[in-house]
This record gives sequence, structure tokens and C-alpha cells, in this order.
Amino acid sequence: MATKIRLQRHGKKGKPFYHVVVADARAPRDGKFIERIGSYNPNTNPATIILDFDRALNWVNNGAQPTDTARAILSYKGVLYKKHLQGGVKKGAFDEAKAEELFAAWTEGNDAKIEGKKSGLAQSKDAVKKAALAAEAKKKEDKAAAIAAKNAPVEEAAAEEAIEEAAAEENTEETEG
Repeated sequence: MATKIRLQRHGKKGKPFYHVVVADARAPRDGKFIERIGSYNPNTNPATIILDFDRALNWVNNGAQPTDTARAILSYKGVLYKKHLQGGVKKGAFDEAKAEELFAAWTEGNDAKIEGKKSGLAQSKDAVKKAALAAEAKKKEDKAAAIAAKNAPVEEAAAEEAIEEAAAEENTEETEG
């Protein structure tokens, strides 16, 4: 029986959520499967991937063929790298301890890269928020200045009219008296 590691789509329209499953190659995409080994949520940034590493490695070693997207997920989580290292141990290129050391170093580097992306996204989000607040404050100041400018000439004109009226009244009183 030819087995595949593939994604099984769930979720509503426009919000996909996938289960990573091992299924018979002849079964429909969302149909019968042998074992569920994880999940994949592309809606989050970065995408959330939960994978049973040992079961996935076991299935890959037993000949299950991953689809393109499943292969990318397995590679991202290190399943394919672990299989590669196990092949090197079988061929005698290095021993099991060296393989574990190489895999641990790769895992640390991969985790650091993921954390760097998460912190970069958080920083860019904060920067966008600060820029929006600064733009809003500037717009508010401009609006206040425009209102003050609009109201200021009216007050000056009213004061000038009052002065002119007072002067006109004085002139009329002088001519009468």
C-alpha cells in the first residue's frame, strides 16, 4: 500500500486549517486516513506547526512519501534532516553521538531564527503603531491650529468693529457738542 504524508483541509472559507495525516495514496484529500501526525495553521504569522516528530520520522523511514507542502513542513521541523543524519550513521560517515550533536545545533539555530522573526514582527507592529499615533497627533494639532486661525480673525474683526464704532460715536458726540 502506497502511503502519503499530506494535508487534510479543515476550517471555513478563507480561513484554512490543515491536519497533517498519513493516508493511502488512493484515498480522497479529506477522506479516510491512517494516522494524524500534526496540524498546520497558515493564518498566524509565522505559521503555527504542531507535529509529532517521532511518528513523522517513523513514517518517513518506512517509506511514506510527503507531498510538496508536507515536505516543506517536515523540512521546517527537521524530520527530513534527522532522516538524512540517520542515513549517514548507517553508512558509517559518523557515529550516533555526532548525528545528535549536529541535529541539536541545527535545532538551536532554527529556533533562534524563528524567535528572531517573531521579535522582528512585534517590533515592526510597534513601530507602525507609534507612527500612526504620531500622525494622529500631528493631524489633531493641525486641526486645532486651523480652528484657532479660523476663530482668531473673527475676534480681531469684532474688536476692530467695536473700536471703529466707539470712534464713530466719539466723532458724532464731538460734532453735536
